[in-house]
Amino acid sequence: MTQVKSICCIGAGYVGGPTCAVIAYKCPEIKVTIVDVNEARIAAWNSDELPIYEPGLEEIVMACRDKNLFFSTEVDQAIDQADLIFVSVNTPTKRAGVGAGRAADLAYVESATRRIAQVAKSSKIVVEKSTVPCRTAESMRAILEANATTDLHFDILSNPEFLAEGTAIQDLLKPDRVLIGSMQTPEGICAQQALAQVYTHWVPQERVITTNLWSSELSKLAANAMLAQRISSVNALSAICEATGADVDEVAFACGRDSRLGSKFLKASVGFGGSCFQKDILNLVYLAEQMNLPEVAAYWYQVILMNEHQKKRFVSNILSTLFNTITNKKICVLGFAFKKDTGDTRESAAITVVKDLLQEQARVVIYDPKVADEQIWMDVSEPGVLDNRAMVGKQLTICKDAYEAAKDADAVVILTEWDEFKTLDYQRIYQDMNKPAFLFDGRLMLDMPKLKAIGFKTQAIGKPC
Repeated sequence: MTQVKSICCIGAGYVGGPTCAVIAYKCPEIKVTIVDVNEARIAAWNSDELPIYEPGLEEIVMACRDKNLFFSTEVDQAIDQADLIFVSVNTPTKRAGVGAGRAADLAYVESATRRIAQVAKSSKIVVEKSTVPCRTAESMRAILEANATTDLHFDILSNPEFLAEGTAIQDLLKPDRVLIGSMQTPEGICAQQALAQVYTHWVPQERVITTNLWSSELSKLAANAMLAQRISSVNALSAICEATGADVDEVAFACGRDSRLGSKFLKASVGFGGSCFQKDILNLVYLAEQMNLPEVAAYWYQVILMNEHQKKRFVSNILSTLFNTITNKKICVLGFAFKKDTGDTRESAAITVVKDLLQEQARVVIYDPKVADEQIWMDVSEPGVLDNRAMVGKQLTICKDAYEAAKDADAVVILTEWDEFKTLDYQRIYQDMNKPAFLFDGRLMLDMPKLKAIGFKTQAIGKPC
């Protein structure tokens, strides 16, 4: 079995950075180098202000950095020195061409693979870490094998991540499972065991699952699709709850007590977001379409449609409650990240909600404790040939304080479940708002009876009015 002594990770993003930082932390004898062509990102990883906010990440990075954990733009050097290479680059949904709006754009994966093939002078284990469509490894293998020689051999592994932003470090330190897929050849199984040996430094052996390459790739898409399906299912039920007088939290609790179902991912909300769920479901839809399985594709696509409907339904409810017009009304939005404990806004429900509020000519004021102002501007405006940032700037304000954001507002809208929002002085907020003062809870996190007692006109997803 090959013993891994040096690891290179191509891609210093949300997956590669935390994953390899934890590997360095738990495997002090292994040299771990994270590389990226983005000089600003690498500079941030080498600074006192990391480019990613994740609870526990900073402590781990600072404990290992410049000891056995390194961040560099010297991609070729890191590839050359590594025994094992993680490919952890972005795989966005294609914007144009065949499969646009559904298929993953694998240009970065192919580029990284070709660079490995060009630079490598010794045999390497190459690991798919990016979330990719099933059978992506086939194209990677074709590129690498075309550049192999009798003295230069490449083994391909699939090692998908199952991280939830906000809890990524705990997910890495105490994973439910580590999945490693390989070609079922003696060489492939040997490479699989070499990576497994890295993880078993801290992960119990029984939690390291080995499969064939294609099962590993599909398992990632399947897991995210099923989790998103649960969210869309409970969100669909939330609409029925509002119409019938049922309480979605009570319904979800009752369902969650069924041992066949469990309670996780049954929390109704304004909608799911993040970098994985929508992208992975769309990849699954495209895969089904390519395999001539239109009914399967339509089934999974409905999960996406339900998620979009939930966001539109939430905005429609705000509009109808505020007397069917929010023109020039001040709407305070608390939270812009797609979930708490992360600064990530990718596919955040807040983006859709805020854009719709702006479309209705509302004056929107946003406060989020972790999302950078520039990120908000990028998400709500449309840079390019028809740059509308100046127009958006007439209606949008970003505040550094929840109380400032809510002052003179007609309504407060909760879009991210930050713990901070549970401890705000809502009596103070109510006093400073226009009356009647409306509050819309898109995350089911506040005490509605208490807020009503203060004087708020409240509405929460899936709750009786």
